[in-house]
Amino acid sequence: MNRKIQVARYVVWDFLAASIAWGLFFIYRKYYVDPPAFYWDKVWGDPKFYWGIVLIPLAWLAVYAIVGTYRKIYRKSRLKEMGQTLAISLLGVTVIFFLFILDDEVVTHTGYYYFFLVLFSLHFLLTFAGRFVLSSITAHKIHNRIMGFPTLVVGSNGTASKVFAEVQSQEKSSGNLFVGFVHVNGDQDDHDHDFSMAEHLPHLGHYKDLKEIIQEHNIEEVIIAIDQQEQPAIFNIITELRGTGMVIKVIPDMHDLLLGTVKISSIFHAPLIHVYPDLMPAWQQTVKRVLDVVVSVVAIVLLLPVYLVTGLIVMLTSKGPVFYSHERIGLNGKPFTMHKFRSMYQNAEAAGPQLSSENDPRITRFGRFMRQIRLDETPQFWNVLTGDMSLVGYRPERQYYIDQIMEKSPHYRLLFKIKPGITSWGQVKYGYAENVAEMVQRLRYDMLYLQNMSLGMDFKIMIYTVLIVIMGRGK
Repeated sequence: MNRKIQVARYVVWDFLAASIAWGLFFIYRKYYVDPPAFYWDKVWGDPKFYWGIVLIPLAWLAVYAIVGTYRKIYRKSRLKEMGQTLAISLLGVTVIFFLFILDDEVVTHTGYYYFFLVLFSLHFLLTFAGRFVLSSITAHKIHNRIMGFPTLVVGSNGTASKVFAEVQSQEKSSGNLFVGFVHVNGDQDDHDHDFSMAEHLPHLGHYKDLKEIIQEHNIEEVIIAIDQQEQPAIFNIITELRGTGMVIKVIPDMHDLLLGTVKISSIFHAPLIHVYPDLMPAWQQTVKRVLDVVVSVVAIVLLLPVYLVTGLIVMLTSKGPVFYSHERIGLNGKPFTMHKFRSMYQNAEAAGPQLSSENDPRITRFGRFMRQIRLDETPQFWNVLTGDMSLVGYRPERQYYIDQIMEKSPHYRLLFKIKPGITSWGQVKYGYAENVAEMVQRLRYDMLYLQNMSLGMDFKIMIYTVLIVIMGRGK
């Protein structure tokens, strides 16, 4: 399967559909407004006609890209795509109507509604017709096993064998082209154990080698079908899969063990539940990143005088560098360097990592003031701009403390599915943690954020953060 070619097919058709729809609408509108004086040169001689059939389709393509139309191009539901195309067409035509058509001469006010209906119908029907054909061709190839997705089974015995047999016996294929399986319990180098799945598929190794196996065999989908005694390893399995971009499916008995959006996508195939890694819709992810960049640029520019004054005061009030830069763990468990204004005396952690407390003698007098209004955190707008952080997420920690937190709360690793933030639900509700036990308490709010991520939630957290800064209630 060549994803780029398939995306190109959708892009070309969407462009042509939008161009034809606008062209036909433009011609019809000219005729409707002034029928007696209608001549073809009124169309061919109007520059708006040519600009419209090029620029308007390009604008449509930009919208489609923002809302994620061209992501997961081989995994489209025709019914869902019809609904999405209908909604986007309605919104887009409304914008076009108000930008380009309201200032035109119309015989009656009902003509406005009539024009809207004509343009909407043309655009929706032409766009969806092409998409339906492309999706139907793909579905036909998948159902008839002409094409599919290289699939790995995590599980080696009874449950895995049962799921494998059920998927293989489907009259219409769900697209799983099985490559092999990995085992869960037992040693990492255990290749001689009597696994029942070995009768069906090659044994590729242990689940701890998932990343290497996925890369070596170009795996696109993972089915987790572990036995009951293996279920305590589920979080470790998800950890190994994080950042791989895999489509994950689980048996229904396990869906309540996993954090994420879970849905059954077909009524005919084996009852496997899809675990979608996207915690926000694609368009919200795009808007969230755009907001990150715009707000960070504006903040850095506006705060530049504050940075200069703050840096000068930090230098004059205590010896040492202006900034405290230290390694933190972020998206997909990857380390990055986070920046803050130094609020402690130099060499405050000479004896090793230590969390600050309310009356910590290592904090400078000015550092205490900076912490109250979160001024020390403002250099992290640079981390947001470079993509290591977001405005809202969870507060990033050092690996030293993450290891201790995960001993008590292994689900902390699920936070690695998103970027850390300058502020967080945990930071707003709980404040700074003074020990690992308080970190675990604060983790509850970060997990709630993970389960309820949305732009609306981000705006609420940012509003409360601003109020905390204004009132100086930073702990």
